[in-house]
Amino acid sequence: MPRPGADSTIPINPPQARAFGRRLRAWFRRHGRDLPWRRTRDPYRILVSELMLQQTQVSRVLDYYARFLERFPTLRHVAEAEPTHVTDAWRGLGYYARARNLHALARHVTRDGGPGALPPEPRDLRALPGVGAYTAGAVASFAYERRAALVDTNVARVLSRVFAPELHPKRPRDLTRLWVIAEAILPRRGRDAWVHNQALMELGALVCTARVRRCGACPVTSVCATHAARGCPEAAGDGGTGRARSRRARRQPTVAARSEGSATGA
Repeated sequence: MPRPGADSTIPINPPQARAFGRRLRAWFRRHGRDLPWRRTRDPYRILVSELMLQQTQVSRVLDYYARFLERFPTLRHVAEAEPTHVTDAWRGLGYYARARNLHALARHVTRDGGPGALPPEPRDLRALPGVGAYTAGAVASFAYERRAALVDTNVARVLSRVFAPELHPKRPRDLTRLWVIAEAILPRRGRDAWVHNQALMELGALVCTARVRRCGACPVTSVCATHAARGCPEAAGDGGTGRARSRRARRQPTVAARSEGSATGA
């Protein structure tokens, strides 16, 4: 995560944080989507999913994820391939630096006969080519069930709205403070942190989106600072966007993609 500065601390109310976590995790267990990368603890498969999901919507990633893993079932298969073969398999997803980074990482962990294994700790993952703070936290949490924080655009939005509406996730100093909040509200057990982190991203993708706060479907409105201050935008009929409800109703929900660049500069 970005290194906290002297003014990075945000007071967190412990009862609020505990209630937030309980409600969030209970909601995810009932409503979380069944996605293939949530059915595995394989570090490589989780790494591939996280790289693909950066700047790309879930619906597009689903098909590419399965095809890519069929062609490159392990990191060693990636390492032994020509770089152009890896980028060819990525074609259509865009942002091809992700594929080049994956190939460089695979070569790095398999060089000199290395086992091709990804380390379990975020600090060690950060040392790998193309891995930023978000991806390191995601692999540590989702593959190894480490108690690791992660902040992408969805998580940053949820945390700022619930705990610190004065913070703007696109400001580097404020983003650093949101990482501090993410660390502070993590459950103690790594297994619970897995659910917690998945639930944070799911809430930001489906309910507390950039376009609209769907407070009527949100499990944490009772502990949300933005809801307490501004109420529910659905009650006003504009979804918090300034547009009429009738126009919003014609749209399909937007599922925001991960963005590590805004969270880590990686």
